[in-house]
Parts: sequence; structure tokens; C-alpha cells
Amino acid sequence: MQQAMNVQRQRLKLFALIAVFALPMLTAWVMVQWRIGIPEQRTAHGELAPDVPVLAEWPLEPRHATLDGGDWILAFDCSRDCRAEADRWWRMHRALGREAPRVSRLRIGGMPEALPGETVTQWRERPEWQQPGGIWLLDPEGRAVLSYAQGVSQRDVFDDLGHLLKRNPDRRAVTELDG
Repeated sequence: MQQAMNVQRQRLKLFALIAVFALPMLTAWVMVQWRIGIPEQRTAHGELAPDVPVLAEWPLEPRHATLDGGDWILAFDCSRDCRAEADRWWRMHRALGREAPRVSRLRIGGMPEALPGETVTQWRERPEWQQPGGIWLLDPEGRAVLSYAQGVSQRDVFDDLGHLLKRNPDRRAVTELDG
């Protein structure tokens, strides 16, 4: 009798151990199959995938070679209060720390002298999608990933850009390792 109780207890322990490892997998499968408990919220602060053409199609003065380096680009329209806006985005760029070399700033409009790490150009003509004071985050291929309206919090752009840089490794570093 004692032996039967011992065997039954051992089986119960085995089933409990299997359940500890199998239940999370079963729960995850149910969540994926029936879309139960999956959050629908976004983490980006700007407009995701805005209806903006690639950078090569923007009506800008002649392109600069500094934008062809495979960097992420923070482009901003500097039609109002340009000195303050340029300084604001320069400070945010510096706050990126070791990730800062992966980002270039493109200032469109405003004063002709550029801050460090910035390229200055002008609109040849104003496109219909352009917003005064608008900000765009462009991937290394020149596609707009996020856009922001004028007056966006610097912290929101910093958080989104940091998230993008963390999720997308530097291609130049990967090719150096492969070579």
C-alpha cells in the first residue's frame, strides 16, 4: 500500500513538472492563434510610415555626398525659429552618445551655416506633404519611417530614434566583421 502511494506521488510530481514547462508554450500558442491578450498599442510617438516619398525624390537643392553614407537621417524643416530648432536637434543628436555617428541631420531652410554633423539645404519648391516645422526620421535607404508635427517633444523623438537604432544593427559594422 505504501509503495502504491509513493508511485502515485512520483507521478504527480512528474505531471506538475511537465505542466510547469508546457503551460507557457500552450498559453503562447493560444494567444497567437486566437489573438487573445496581445496588446494593440504602438510604441512610436510619431506617425508611422507617413505618406512621404523617398529622400531622392524630395524637391531639394542638389544633394550632398554626406547623406549617402548609409546613416539614419533626421530631416527637419527649419522655416520658423531656425536657430533654436537647429540647436535643439543638435543637442538631441549629441545625447545619442556612441550611436550618434549612425545618424545624420538634414536641415531644410534657415541660416546657411551648418552646426557640426548637419547638412543644410533648401526646398526648390514646397511639396504638398511638407509641414512647416515638420520632422522626419528616414532609414539608411532614404525611406520615411516616422514623421512628427511641429512642436514635438525632443524626448519623444529621442526615444523613437533610440528604439530604431537598437532594433536595426549598423550594416557597416556587420560588413566589416564579415570581410
